[in-house]
Amino acid sequence: MKEMLEVALRAAKCCGADYADVRVVSRTSEPIAVQNGEVSNISSTEDKGFGIRVWIDGGWGFASSARIGKQTLRQKAQQASSIARASASLQREPGRLSQVEAVVDSYCTPVDQDPFEVNLSERLALLRSIDEALSAPEEIRVSSASMTIIREEKIFCSTEGSYIQQQLTETGLSMAATAAGEGDVQRRSFRDQVKGGYEFIENLDLKSKAQKLSDSAVKLLTADVCPQTETDLILGSSQLALQIHESCGHPIELDRVYGTEASFAGTSFLTVDKKGQFQYGSPHVNIVADATVSGGLGTFGYDDEGVPAQRTQIVRDGLFVDYLTSRETASTLGQKSNGTMLADGWSNLPMIRMTNINLQPGEGSLQEIIEDTERGIFMDSAKSWSLDDKRLNFHFGCEYAYEIVDGEITRLLKNPAYTATTPQFWNSCDAVAGEDEWHIWGLPSCAKGEPVQIAHVGHGAAPARFRGIEVGVSE
Repeated sequence: MKEMLEVALRAAKCCGADYADVRVVSRTSEPIAVQNGEVSNISSTEDKGFGIRVWIDGGWGFASSARIGKQTLRQKAQQASSIARASASLQREPGRLSQVEAVVDSYCTPVDQDPFEVNLSERLALLRSIDEALSAPEEIRVSSASMTIIREEKIFCSTEGSYIQQQLTETGLSMAATAAGEGDVQRRSFRDQVKGGYEFIENLDLKSKAQKLSDSAVKLLTADVCPQTETDLILGSSQLALQIHESCGHPIELDRVYGTEASFAGTSFLTVDKKGQFQYGSPHVNIVADATVSGGLGTFGYDDEGVPAQRTQIVRDGLFVDYLTSRETASTLGQKSNGTMLADGWSNLPMIRMTNINLQPGEGSLQEIIEDTERGIFMDSAKSWSLDDKRLNFHFGCEYAYEIVDGEITRLLKNPAYTATTPQFWNSCDAVAGEDEWHIWGLPSCAKGEPVQIAHVGHGAAPARFRGIEVGVSE
């Protein structure tokens, strides 16, 4: 394969390329699902092709094909070179690429049990048992359980001498129960996905989790509605993961900051003058971008520019200190890329994407935070969300909440929601639970770009408290 890919790189060089890289990507995906006791989805898809990027005089060109052969590789290299030259002619000033060392290496997701070796009938039987547990209460009208396994094999080859092979494996599971009655409908759900094997599924107490979800959905039917007030807010780690994704992960993508990614809810309030100067949150807020942490959905060996996975401090003691960068954008800040350029498959250009954007754990436990709260509301499990394109103003709805009075949980609440601005919210954080309650949640549906690309990212969080937040009804 290396010799074949070098055909494309030589062709690009002959066309005047200053730099070129080619990626071959093969992806296999097997989603299955059960709803209301019946199999609702069984599918298996395989997709393979290559994409070549060419850099000429500070402009990019890209071309791709599902046909991998020497003639096609030459043709696509020539096509990408023509596009790069046209792009360069429209540049106000030529771009630059930060340096990266040439690498010859391979990486494979650590897997104890290959999910593709688990018999389909066994996987379906597990989903049926989950669905049965979900649907036990008579108030449950819709029950569903699904599983997705993915394997992606990638080869990266560049004119700088890099040749990198990667095999990435993902395993995910979701379940939901919808209850109806008392003139109301309520839903409780669970979803998580990891870079790892079937051991992730086996380590979940799924039947117990399913029973708790359906019982909770039924109880929400007769629960009191979350009041509209300003109060202390405690978020569970699942909801906090989405909060981090939307109000921390997206605004630190440097292409959004520069406005080169603006078509799909793009741009950012974190302009470059704020780097090292802006108090993003309280001293309790420490955020890292970490593509090396075990099991994270945003974990890999190398990004799609051949830059090694790494751990980058984004917010230190509340101070904003760095962005997610590519080789091109990092050079504008006088830095090296921190390895966050990724593409959705072989047919798309890489763009800056989140890896695992994690809120570092603090001290103590959720129970201790609750006991230290005179009046407040605990919320968890995302239901709805809305943000402006700069990721400054936001509104989130959750599936359930609990009222807290004098350090004790007093009643279940339904239709909870909260709203704030990003700096106000994170500066109000005065407690983050410790490592024992810290968990990396997988989000396999991050949309960006036009045409849209879907990224699989992770967010680590422990429950945290935010003082004086506006909460209210999610209609």
